[in-house]
Amino acid sequence: MSQNDKILDYLKLGKSLTSLEALNAFGCLRLASRIEELHKKGYNIVSDRVSENGKTFSRYYLYNK
Repeated sequence: MSQNDKILDYLKLGKSLTSLEALNAFGCLRLASRIEELHKKGYNIVSDRVSENGKTFSRYYLYNK
């Protein structure tokens, strides 16, 4: 199973994902690239900018509508 498949399955569960979480769960060093590839396949994945502990990062969600 590819990283894209694992990420998509995870997002389909209604969960969100950050780069750090993707690294820990799937060994994925470039989550934004995987998200872009999933976008090109037609999946509607959206992101929120989050600030925690003085750092800003993206949290990705699968948008189901």
